[in-house]
Amino acid sequence: MIYQLGSQLQETTLEEVLQGEGSAVFLTSEEECRGVLEALDIHAELDISLSDICFCKVESQQECLYGTFAIPRLLDILGSRYHMACVITRRFVVLIDNSGFAERLINRIRAKKVHQGETRERFLYNFIAEFISRDAEVLESYERALMEMEDETAKGISDHFQSRLQPVRKQLLTLRSYYDQLADMARELEENEDRYFARKQLKYFGTAADRAERLKDRTSYLLEYAQQVRDAYQALVDARQNDNMKFLTIISTIFFPLTLITGWYGMNFENMPELETGYPVIILVSVVVVATCLLVFKKKKIL
Repeated sequence: MIYQLGSQLQETTLEEVLQGEGSAVFLTSEEECRGVLEALDIHAELDISLSDICFCKVESQQECLYGTFAIPRLLDILGSRYHMACVITRRFVVLIDNSGFAERLINRIRAKKVHQGETRERFLYNFIAEFISRDAEVLESYERALMEMEDETAKGISDHFQSRLQPVRKQLLTLRSYYDQLADMARELEENEDRYFARKQLKYFGTAADRAERLKDRTSYLLEYAQQVRDAYQALVDARQNDNMKFLTIISTIFFPLTLITGWYGMNFENMPELETGYPVIILVSVVVVATCLLVFKKKKIL
């Protein structure tokens, strides 16, 4: 599909684009991209394999800029990603995508935006902004989930805590790395070392970089918050372990003198006068020892 750049993205044909002087956006697949580049007379040594794309980045070629996108799926951040590539010349933007994701983004731009792409810079800004447009809502959902886990920890509820927190931390780490790559990509476009873009249009890339940086900062804050929630949970676990140890210590303290008494009188020496009539006495002494220990613990506020 081919779109003529302007305030409205209009579908056009290859013949009209080549006969005119305006800029256009080409949407093609990995299989057909070679033919499109040849038709546009773009000579670039590119080994385009969408399945091998792992990062968001842009690099300079002799006659173009080559960029790649690896965009996490918001419903499955740790799973597979949307893989796209783009080739940018002084006149054209060629988007390479097999999944249909780029086409959905362009349709959303055409449906929502008033200024859809008067220039290549404005179109690229709209394109990048569109696939991060819902990310703030996703981060908000992570914050609510962390707040819920924090409230449960404060109430002493710790069921399946680790199994719930660990995926959240992994997803946030993945998103932070993604936003970092996206911000670097936008800054690289803003630097405009090869003069592919008009100077007065570079503000769009700066705005895109700022949005990615804000999302990255929000993600970093959520990671710190997740660590605080994890520390609160660990404090709860430690407190429970301390309570268990205190209970075991109390039991040991109570039974230690009883063990001493039973060990002493369990020797059964013949010269012990208590062997004949001492059984009730030993029971009484044991009860007194237990009662004394309990009173001491109560007074010391250990129990």
